[in-house]
Amino acid sequence: MAAIVTLHTNHIAVAGAGLLGRLVAWQLLADGHAVTLYDAGDLDTPPAAAWTAAGMVAPLCETAISERCVHDMGRFALDQWPRWLEAIDAPALWQQNGSLMVAHPQDLGELTQFRRDLEHALGGNAPCQSLDAREIHRLEPDLASGFRQGLYLPDEAHLDNRALLSCLLEAIRALGGECHGHCPVETFPGEVVTPDGARRFDLVVDCRGTGARPHHPSLRGVRGETLHVQTAEIRLLRPVRLMHPRYQLYVVPKPGDRFVIGATQIESEDRSPMSLQSSLELGSALYTLSPAFAEARILEQGVNLRPAFLDNLPHVTRQHGLVTANGLFRHGYLLAPAVVCHLLADIRGHGDQPFADILAACPPQESAA
Repeated sequence: MAAIVTLHTNHIAVAGAGLLGRLVAWQLLADGHAVTLYDAGDLDTPPAAAWTAAGMVAPLCETAISERCVHDMGRFALDQWPRWLEAIDAPALWQQNGSLMVAHPQDLGELTQFRRDLEHALGGNAPCQSLDAREIHRLEPDLASGFRQGLYLPDEAHLDNRALLSCLLEAIRALGGECHGHCPVETFPGEVVTPDGARRFDLVVDCRGTGARPHHPSLRGVRGETLHVQTAEIRLLRPVRLMHPRYQLYVVPKPGDRFVIGATQIESEDRSPMSLQSSLELGSALYTLSPAFAEARILEQGVNLRPAFLDNLPHVTRQHGLVTANGLFRHGYLLAPAVVCHLLADIRGHGDQPFADILAACPPQESAA
């Protein structure tokens, strides 16, 4: 398939200033294109799922319950994120200290099953280490003392996602990007329609998540909930997952004695505030990880919708003058590098596009009219 754009200094519109939109806009500006970025919400505190998320890059944790391609794209992300963060002079936002999985004694079967599923998915020995109580305490001394067994996944990482989104916006503006917040748009081949009227572009890139439904009738929103707390009473060096028969709670450390806690994945497009049940489950599970969390202050209860297709995999669709990238589901920071690099290779005219067999999808019902 011929590339969408082959020359520099084109005027390109990017609709959606979430993670995909900001990465694409930043890279296109660095290539020398003129870029106009639109978002229906505020640019500094965006309503995107990427703002609500915990920012984990954990391909192994997802492999046991996802497609093998999610693992492969996640491994790519582990290499790509440090390069991008170096390019925006923000390497400190990346922490590759691995991740830790633990379970209460009555739930140790969940750890065993996870390892079996991981080995089955990868076709051999899983790159993780079994830990006893002493080794768990050595890695995370502030966890409760009752954890007797755990799994350590040393390659995994997490990043400061909100600082990253702010840094990307700063880089876009520094490169001369034209940015419009609180500006809902509709996208068409070579055209963006704003509340002020239509504007023509050489190319339109649509990364609006659930806002892009006119182009993707099968796109749905999957509700996710996070709890943001703050305490100086406990320190974690890496994400910790608590295995449980009904959910996997994760706790991700953030700067300023903050922690993001999540577990819920609800097949609902309800954006209303967190339910009492979710709040109680997250809080009680967090307390069992360490009683020191009892005095943590709740700063925020985050609710958002993750855009997902029926296969829960990302899709890139294209036609002359319009390309759409969507469907990161709950793997935003894990899959975004593969999706962005694939899309950019197409725009730049590279013959070899990474992950083309996974991401290139143009079924008629998914294409814009």
